[in-house]
Amino acid sequence: MTTMTASTAQGGPSFKVPASWPLLLALAALAVPTVITLGEQVWSKEAGAHGPIVLVTGLWLLWRKLPEMREAAKPGAWWLTALMLAVALPLYVFGRAYDFISLEVAGLYGVGVAMMHAQFGVQVLLKNWFPLFYLAFLIPPPGWLMDGITAPLKLFVSYVTTAGLQLVGIPVYREGVTLMIGPYQLLVEDACSGMNSMTGLVAISLFYIYLLRNASWRYSLFLVFLVIPIAVIANIIRVATLVLLTHFFGDAVAQGFLHMAAGLLLFTSALLLVFLVDNLMSYVLRRWGKAA
Repeated sequence: MTTMTASTAQGGPSFKVPASWPLLLALAALAVPTVITLGEQVWSKEAGAHGPIVLVTGLWLLWRKLPEMREAAKPGAWWLTALMLAVALPLYVFGRAYDFISLEVAGLYGVGVAMMHAQFGVQVLLKNWFPLFYLAFLIPPPGWLMDGITAPLKLFVSYVTTAGLQLVGIPVYREGVTLMIGPYQLLVEDACSGMNSMTGLVAISLFYIYLLRNASWRYSLFLVFLVIPIAVIANIIRVATLVLLTHFFGDAVAQGFLHMAAGLLLFTSALLLVFLVDNLMSYVLRRWGKAA
């Protein structure tokens, strides 16, 4: 008995995983229908293709931090947990009942944070803030917000693509976000504005910086700002590629498999460019540090 007691005392805090199972089951009961809806409405589209990656990697980050969080666990104040649930649960129910996926996911996210606060306390959550911040990328932005942001981006992408192709002699003309080449009219949609790629690139870049670089928030913010022009430039190249495919091979080729392949290829290229910029900046900062 003495040996077992000593072992228990040395083994860590009194908080054990099984004690949180009721909360995990309750959260799963709310999360499963929402994840199914996300798969049907958001993740099946290009704008939300990064969602499953964020979900899996975000949960892995939390699991990776779990031993450290257990050791420092101090159950949060009940009134703060109750306040968080009082806001998040109605938001979830309203979004679920009226098919507002953004509100539904935001409410579910709030419920998850409230449950973690109840188990670990506010200090632990603040110390391990990144996984929670990273998982917030699962919340789909409202349509009105995306429309307001993508409209000027689509105009910019259309203008630059048209001007660039005309410089090399391609007979393409523009009316708003509609590009005309020969008998074809190509509409620059939201996916080609750069905003969709931007969201996925920012999320994956942040994951990369946090996991491999453990960099300061200033450097992370600097690299995130670089993602914005990279995503826009990548989508300008994508639109120009589709225009050229339509011009030389016809609409059937450009709108078939190559349409999706071009998007995946350019997203991968943009991500590799982010990694390249990061390595170059790290090299320059190291050299400056040695010189100093």
